[in-house]
Amino acid sequence: MASGLALTLAGCAGDPATGVGAREQTGTLVGALGGAALGAAVTGGGTGSKLAGGLAGAAIGGLLGNRIGAAMDDEDRRRAYDAQMAALETGRSGAPVSWRNPDSGRYGTIVPGPAYDQGGQNCRQFTHTIYIDGTPQTARGTACRNPDGSWTPIG
Repeated sequence: MASGLALTLAGCAGDPATGVGAREQTGTLVGALGGAALGAAVTGGGTGSKLAGGLAGAAIGGLLGNRIGAAMDDEDRRRAYDAQMAALETGRSGAPVSWRNPDSGRYGTIVPGPAYDQGGQNCRQFTHTIYIDGTPQTARGTACRNPDGSWTPIG
């Protein structure tokens, strides 16, 4: 929980030297909040599963939100989230899992890396490329599978 919150809060700090400012902060925050709501909504089960889904959604949404997610609508985010969860859960290492929103024209691919054990958890690195108006935007991350089957992004 603390790592998800830290990732979300870290996205709120603007840096004039890098040009990351208010627009990216807003995208990160909106992406994280939208991802949390979506993750909790699509995760079945009890309160623990919904909380884990919400945290995973927040971290993924925050990752997508910065520079990428701000240009995506709710349906884009839902499709991206669903594809990312499918890639992490059942995707073959190196094989892209695609998503597309025919209404907005936005699309993307998630390429999961090989599964590995980290402290008794199944983890995978991934690369998520989203095309907005034909321009690719890429985010990279690592997620680990929780005992309840949900995935939590780390680092």
